[in-house]
Amino acid sequence: MATLPVYRWRMAPDGLATRRQLRARGLRPGGQGVAAQLERPRRRRAPLVAYLYRVDLAKPVRPMTPARWAALAKANAARRLCPDCGRDAGYVIPPTLGTCVPCAYPEQYAA
Repeated sequence: MATLPVYRWRMAPDGLATRRQLRARGLRPGGQGVAAQLERPRRRRAPLVAYLYRVDLAKPVRPMTPARWAALAKANAARRLCPDCGRDAGYVIPPTLGTCVPCAYPEQYAA
């Protein structure tokens, strides 16, 4: 079993990038394995680890089709719909509440 090369923060060689860095360039890992890892030291805790991918093996991000845009819009609309009152809350309902704010705190919103 081969071990991954480990680089310190800001010391990774050119040609390697994190997922976010790839995405900023309009790329995705495209099925390739992790090429290396990056460690950012932290006081009193375990270091933060980021995985690095080879830029030359990365593939372009798949374009959004009209069907994918429609599915995304439908999923976002479902996150705004209150399961108790059935109204569009106008914001994404917090998972901690599970309902819109007026339904979660009816005593404060009673008219």
